[in-house]
Amino acid sequence: MTYQEKKSIISLISSLLIFAAYCLYRYPQHPEGVLDSKEMLYYWGSFVLGLTLISIAAHIVISIIFNIVFRITTGEKEPAFADELDKRIDLLAFRNSFAVFIVGFLLAMGSLVIHQPLKMMFIVLIVSGFLSDVTGSLSRLYHYRRGV
Repeated sequence: MTYQEKKSIISLISSLLIFAAYCLYRYPQHPEGVLDSKEMLYYWGSFVLGLTLISIAAHIVISIIFNIVFRITTGEKEPAFADELDKRIDLLAFRNSFAVFIVGFLLAMGSLVIHQPLKMMFIVLIVSGFLSDVTGSLSRLYHYRRGV
């Protein structure tokens, strides 16, 4: 298994664990009561902001740890350059990830149009962001295994 495949698998697993852990941490803090109150908006805004910041920081830390463990176990360095195949695979993964997020964004806005509660928009946005991250990792893994 190549470095890029291992990195994609680690990214996928870490995305799943970070999202699950954060949701389990924040779920008990969900406010009860009026659906569109200021407290509810504060909760969902802080949920999205917190998830974004924690996810970025955790991915950086996990990437550093992965590179250290990879170097210790294999004795190899991280590839210092990306060839045309790596760049193409990254672009394909980004395209797929972006498409999933845009569909989720449109569904979130559509939930407002059909008069769903405001929290539904936030839930759809959060889930589409998560699915976008997973789609990017899976696309990268698929293309490294099967080719372009």
